[in-house]
Amino acid sequence: MNRVPAAARGKPRCGNCKAFLPWIADAADADFAEIAEQATVPVLVDLWATWCGPCRMVSPALEQLAREKAGQIKLVKVDIDRAPKLAQRFTVQAVPTLMVLYRGEVIARQPGAAPLNILRSWLDDAIARIPSESDLEAH
Repeated sequence: MNRVPAAARGKPRCGNCKAFLPWIADAADADFAEIAEQATVPVLVDLWATWCGPCRMVSPALEQLAREKAGQIKLVKVDIDRAPKLAQRFTVQAVPTLMVLYRGEVIARQPGAAPLNILRSWLDDAIARIPSESDLEAH
């Protein structure tokens, strides 16, 4: 069984077959910067709460996306009751609130739960807007 650290450089791979692994981590006020903002891949942030029914319903879809996009994204789950500063910083008015971060910047935001196909399309659109490394180097 592979252990995937919450924060690391690069992208997690299987020790045997070298396939990319889904990268799912929990974060809170104290470690969000290290786990989410310093990630080298786009980060799908799930701002949720334990008492939220729609949050529990959307969680398996988000984990499915993390598996489908292993090596391309990182899923970071933030319980807003345990991370009040993050809830305030990102002006969370409804849970779940989903965001895509890249290099610490919010590039997409989705309030509320949605079916897997809608979330997949939203995530794909967000990732498509990220400039490639060669585009960034040209500037």
